[in-house]
Amino acid sequence: MSIGIDITEVDRIEKLAQQHSAFLTTVFTQDEIAYCLKKRNRYQHFAARFAAKESVMKAIGKGWLQGIAWTDIEVVTLPSGKPEIRAHASLLRAMHEQGIAGFDVSLSHCRQYAVAVVQARTTHTTEGT
Repeated sequence: MSIGIDITEVDRIEKLAQQHSAFLTTVFTQDEIAYCLKKRNRYQHFAARFAAKESVMKAIGKGWLQGIAWTDIEVVTLPSGKPEIRAHASLLRAMHEQGIAGFDVSLSHCRQYAVAVVQARTTHTTEGT
């Protein structure tokens, strides 16, 4: 089991999105973009998802420099409101290599900051420990 945590400044994500036209589509899936754009405080939601993606990378010990694509880490919101990590391509390969079955994720945000904590769940279980 491993854990990743990240805190992101909401203003930083807003500036990146406004200054670089490809930022949103490089980092977020079309479904993530559509979800956030519907929200009143959209950049808080983008920042929380960015923090979650960073947290996943920390939990697996690999990042975009090691071949994990931002959009292969997708944050979805279940009908209950609970966030969930949906893995694609490069993340799925890394999960398989490391014996990771999935992730637990918690997100929070306010006007200035967004934070995410991710815990990797392994496919290996050890009884008695």
